[in-house]
Amino acid sequence: MSDTTQASETPQTPSFEETLAQLETLVTRMEDGQMSLEDALGAFETGIKLTRDCQQALQQAELKVQILTRGDGTPEAFDLASTGLGNTTANGTTGD
Repeated sequence: MSDTTQASETPQTPSFEETLAQLETLVTRMEDGQMSLEDALGAFETGIKLTRDCQQALQQAELKVQILTRGDGTPEAFDLASTGLGNTTANGTTGD
């Protein structure tokens, strides 16, 4: 298998905006009240995961802002992995 094949098979992480849009669509479907109990429970589980993904993205963005404005306010580049958030799971805990 070539490197280009592997790269195209790797799923990309959706952006915050895409995840939020998925969550909003899911909520709208659930509010319609036309789902079976089983479908509603599955949608609720998916919604929880999407919510956690959004929360994690917001936490990472907040940390970046804090790091970039620390000290004299001069912007400074940093490596996200060195902050400890690079290894954070969807529920906000570290993988350690």
